[in-house]
Amino acid sequence: MRKFFAYPLSVIFYLAFGLTIVIFHPVQWVCYNWFGYQAHKKSVDYLNFTIMRCLNLLGTRFTFNNPYKIARDQPIIIVANHQGQWDIPSIIWHMRRLHPKFISKIELGKGIPSISYNLRKGGAALIDRKDKRQSIMAIRDLTKSLNKTNRSVVIFPEGTRSKDGVPKDFATGGLITLFKFMPDAIVVPVTIHNSWKLMRWGGFPQDIGVHVSHTVHEPIKVAGKNPEELVKQVQDSVLADFPEVRTHKSRSNSL
Repeated sequence: MRKFFAYPLSVIFYLAFGLTIVIFHPVQWVCYNWFGYQAHKKSVDYLNFTIMRCLNLLGTRFTFNNPYKIARDQPIIIVANHQGQWDIPSIIWHMRRLHPKFISKIELGKGIPSISYNLRKGGAALIDRKDKRQSIMAIRDLTKSLNKTNRSVVIFPEGTRSKDGVPKDFATGGLITLFKFMPDAIVVPVTIHNSWKLMRWGGFPQDIGVHVSHTVHEPIKVAGKNPEELVKQVQDSVLADFPEVRTHKSRSNSL
């Protein structure tokens, strides 16, 4: 019965979502080319706010719990688990004062109205996963900008989304590269729950009545930390709320 109602609501959602990204594409272009960075950023903020409202049409609820006041006098590395494309709008909207930029695969830099334009013009690092040198150079260029502006980068170290909500171990390469190039940064761990459920049946229909939550954990300074140990500390912070991960680790340790 739940899936039965999901079909018509998903049609409404996709119509609203498609209209949103088509409308905001020229809005972004005008903001970027006529008024500059700040205007473009505002347009991206409200693009993602509107995408969240589109998801509300499916009965999706969002909560974003951030008990910490994050100072903006240093660059910031936002590290989160990854459950799907709908992880992103809430991060951009609720953490907009930190000017979040993304490390994204290069394929997403073209073909998607609004989304691709923002990745190309908004300061993201577009990386070719098959070209390690290009990936490192793209991340390095991004970190140079962030170190000057004290803005933030968002990274999903699992490398790919979890299709069942159970996180994968963090890949260390991207994080250690960021730690190396951003030694004065703070790391802000973020735990995401339940966004995977929206796509439990694939792209269509989207699930209905899902409660997507983001929880921000205590920031950690990069300075003075061993990079490998810092990766583990951040991973433990992000994944502490997942009993599946604890169970898996305890079983692995007992073998």
